[in-house]
Amino acid sequence: MGKLTKKQKEARAKIEKDKLYSLNEASELIKDITNTKFDASVDLAVRLGVDPRKANQMVRGVVTLPHGTGKDVKVLALVTPDKEAEAKEAGADFVGLDEYLDKIKGGWTDVDVIITMPSVMGKLGPLGRVLGPRGLMPNPKTGTVTMDIAKAVSEVKAGKIDFKVDKTGIVHASIGKASFSADKIAGNAKELIDTLVKLKPAAAKGIYMKSIYMSSTMSPSVQLDPKAV
Repeated sequence: MGKLTKKQKEARAKIEKDKLYSLNEASELIKDITNTKFDASVDLAVRLGVDPRKANQMVRGVVTLPHGTGKDVKVLALVTPDKEAEAKEAGADFVGLDEYLDKIKGGWTDVDVIITMPSVMGKLGPLGRVLGPRGLMPNPKTGTVTMDIAKAVSEVKAGKIDFKVDKTGIVHASIGKASFSADKIAGNAKELIDTLVKLKPAAAKGIYMKSIYMSSTMSPSVQLDPKAV
């Protein structure tokens, strides 16, 4: 591990060792210890008491953050001509079908979310190797395969994110920017945590929410008190 910079040492010194912070305390502290020249992302890492290898303990879902993500999310709507106007009016950045399928085949993936219709999914199947590893493959479970294109685009633009527990049992999600007020960071974090609680699998035994850490880009992490949250 490389040497800590002066700012990194100062940031770590502000975090009390072994203390479990409340959501509001952590949100204020993260703002205080974030010293990047750019608007850093604020992330939440929640370790769940589940075994992701078992289908009945998989935790996956979507949540609309009440204060948005702070990111300019680029949306591609792969739709038939009769749905193009609807997608454009809702704010999709790229709208079309065959021309974008060809671009993706050529390696183009300069978008954050792809929204499409059930009838188009057959054409996307062969592109799984390109879209899958980048987390861009549309999925009905996350609301990105739908006939209500306008609603799907609007929700993503407003702060809707999807999450999935990884193989180690942790859910990672970006919940805003360091420029947000502490109240907004806490509000977004609470919305995600509340959603995870609602999604607790019936097969999960013992402590469900084992640990929660909040951090920003390049900052040390702050441990939250799961019971207080």
